[in-house]
Amino acid sequence: MLENEKSSKIVSIRSDHGGEFQNERFEHFCEKHGSKHNFSAPRTPQQNCVLERKNRSLEELVRTMLNENSLPKYFWADAVNTACYVLNKVLMRPILKKTTPYELFKGRRPVLSHLKLFGCKCFILNNGKESLGKFDAKADEGVFLGYATQSHAYRVYNKRLMTMEESMHVVFDETNPNLHDHVPKIADEEETTLEKKTAIELKSAAELKSVAGN
Repeated sequence: MLENEKSSKIVSIRSDHGGEFQNERFEHFCEKHGSKHNFSAPRTPQQNCVLERKNRSLEELVRTMLNENSLPKYFWADAVNTACYVLNKVLMRPILKKTTPYELFKGRRPVLSHLKLFGCKCFILNNGKESLGKFDAKADEGVFLGYATQSHAYRVYNKRLMTMEESMHVVFDETNPNLHDHVPKIADEEETTLEKKTAIELKSAAELKSVAGN
């Protein structure tokens, strides 16, 4: 796909000796496309330092994304895909002349208005995928887990159906859950103020009634 899009040929590929790379099927693939397959020395990650650093960065990002939103570990693949997707669009490096990888590859600036907070609550519209009763809910609650790779849509986990979906008919709730801790305190202060105001009004009414009786 990369060769067809950029009209450039991949000359060489470097990897470690992992079984997913060092196998007969992958070697046949490289020979078929005329690409040379190089290996780093065993137990020498510094020979493939760029990839190792990128893997470490993604690992730390995914750990933070999952734990920040208390998501189960089996969503790790969606977290990795989302982290890569966002980094390619927002990460600027001096070595790339202060441009993002996306801009360098595509030749235009990325659009960022569609980016959402990973793991946030969302509501998925039931736009005809199921028959609704007269008083059934029109939307299901879900969790936002990233962006579709083959279509212009969001990837979401539907809590009611317990399935992954891709849809554009999604409403997001990106409010910070930490702010909810302050709501009861504010409500208590308002209630206390109202009680004091009511007590003052009752006291004033009693005093006026006493004066009128005299």
